[in-house]
Amino acid sequence: MKVKTRDRILTTSLALFNELGEPNVTTLLISDEMDISPGNLYYHFRSKSDIIGELFGQYTAEMDDLLAIPPDVEVSLDQLGFFLHLLFETLERYRFLYHDLVNIMSRYPDLKNRFRKILSRKGKGFRSLCDSLTRQRLMSLDQSSLDALCEQLTLTVCYWESFDSLKELGNRNAMDPARGVYQVFYLLMPHLTESAAGELTVLAQEYRR
Repeated sequence: MKVKTRDRILTTSLALFNELGEPNVTTLLISDEMDISPGNLYYHFRSKSDIIGELFGQYTAEMDDLLAIPPDVEVSLDQLGFFLHLLFETLERYRFLYHDLVNIMSRYPDLKNRFRKILSRKGKGFRSLCDSLTRQRLMSLDQSSLDALCEQLTLTVCYWESFDSLKELGNRNAMDPARGVYQVFYLLMPHLTESAAGELTVLAQEYRR
């Protein structure tokens, strides 16, 4: 099946943004990479901001599906690891958004509220997961400590791309979802029961890099 030019533009743009950084990619570079005329690109997208908006929409849709966690969910530690892996994989696919987060938000202000909504949903998602662990008596925290932990988890997820890239001397392709999962596990461990912490320690070894 032939891939539509519009979809090819989005795929190529995403790859270039991730590799080179969004500020360093122009519509001319995208059209050159695809071996199409600038006019052909402009037929589908009037500007780079339109491409950014479309990619952000794709990212939002993926995150919405992932973060649609029922408040009464009962999640095992295995399922928690699977969720975190999918979450960090999604961040890795759209890592240019996080690597250049402040820059992008300042130059594309219409994305700010959309990003805040995703940030809020991440926090609520972690709250649902922690509540599930609490109901199963795998975790025990007072209200203020639970609020702080969920914010810490959200913060780690939000800025993991920047940290991982900086650690690898600015290599934009160095983000490893497994390392992110590993760190989140170790944020959770001190708040789990002894048996649950032991189980999570074993699971964490699968993600150690």
